Amino acid sequence: MGNIGLQLFSIWLEAKRDFISAVKQAADLGYEGVQFAGFLQTPAKELKKVLAEEKLKNAGAHISIEQLLGDQLEKTLEYNETIGNYLLICPALPREMRQSADDYKRSAEILNQIGETCKKAGFTFAYHNHDFEFEKYGVQTGFDILFEQTDPKLVKIELDCYWAAFAGYDPLELINQYKDRIISLHIKDMKFVGNQKKGTTIGDGIIEFQTIIQSGIKIGVQWFIVEQEEFETTLFEELKLNRERLHCMISETKAE
Repeated sequence: MGNIGLQLFSIWLEAKRDFISAVKQAADLGYEGVQFAGFLQTPAKELKKVLAEEKLKNAGAHISIEQLLGDQLEKTLEYNETIGNYLLICPALPREMRQSADDYKRSAEILNQIGETCKKAGFTFAYHNHDFEFEKYGVQTGFDILFEQTDPKLVKIELDCYWAAFAGYDPLELINQYKDRIISLHIKDMKFVGNQKKGTTIGDGIIEFQTIIQSGIKIGVQWFIVEQEEFETTLFEELKLNRERLHCMISETKAE
């Protein structure tokens, strides 16, 4: 509970150049685990060996909906079982699956089916939000519909605090609403540059993360995942600072 992981999309260009080296870099920065955003055709046994050598835990993997359907799901489960990752996360719904309330209801049924297959195979399945899920269809948002229509035992939540705040919603209220259904939190701060909302290092923006961390630990969130794509200094310098600040928040909360 309360582990700190790095979403490798944060260093995606480095990962494209040398995937194994990028994984090792996460360990060098002090992260306890890595969350994958694709494997770039890396053999599963090779990746498993590197994770063991670097003493890195699996913090889940973002898997596109196409790789979670039909025969592709079986291959996805096999690969992730080999590397020891048992948390699969749909990172987003494609546009054609989220154009209306009925689309969200149909998508929820598909997520239920994926979640059921994952659960039977010993995996946990979750969905990761962006801002578009908070668009309203009548009195409900797409987020509301998606998690009202999915079975809490089959489809967990990876709440992206940045995107929730970006859409005008309080991450803390969502955490308190969905409680132990939330298995992971994406942590990225937000600031205004003029009228534009931008991602920034934890503690340099407007999101009150200390109370978010406190609530996350209280409900048993397994992973706090750093994800950042916009950097003011150097990429690795800010990712290290993110880990250090997040570690302090978690330590302070556990010491209370």
